[in-house]
Amino acid sequence: MRVKNLKLIARTEEDLRVVSAHLQDSIANISDIASLEKNKIFLMQLNRFMWEDVEKGVFRKNKRIRTVLKFENVIKVLSKNINQSKKDKFLDFLTIETIQMPDNNYEMKIVFAGDAIIRVISEVIEVTLDDQGDAWDTKNMPKHREL
Repeated sequence: MRVKNLKLIARTEEDLRVVSAHLQDSIANISDIASLEKNKIFLMQLNRFMWEDVEKGVFRKNKRIRTVLKFENVIKVLSKNINQSKKDKFLDFLTIETIQMPDNNYEMKIVFAGDAIIRVISEVIEVTLDDQGDAWDTKNMPKHREL
């Protein structure tokens, strides 16, 4: 059975929460992150855990798929606790937090495990999540610690 690739477009804070939920437990390699300043674009390729079928009650093997997260109209990108020279290091995605700043721009914080953060400052919320290629089986389903 071929899995349909997901494509989401976020233009509001609520939309961005949906994108963030679909990215939960994704993994990004530092070498797959790029800020294209001249084009005002920030890109990140992630290996996304496909929670959507688990939530629908569809029982099949756990799957991951490559997905591209793209932010447009980007003014500035900042990072915290990410050593960009370690290109083979992976980041574990947790969430995207959004606030509208006093100048009406948006700050979108991409939060990873280990207090690693990428802050994307943008004129508007214009974010796409776009699955690429075919999904593959993965042995492990992400586990969350109970509080």
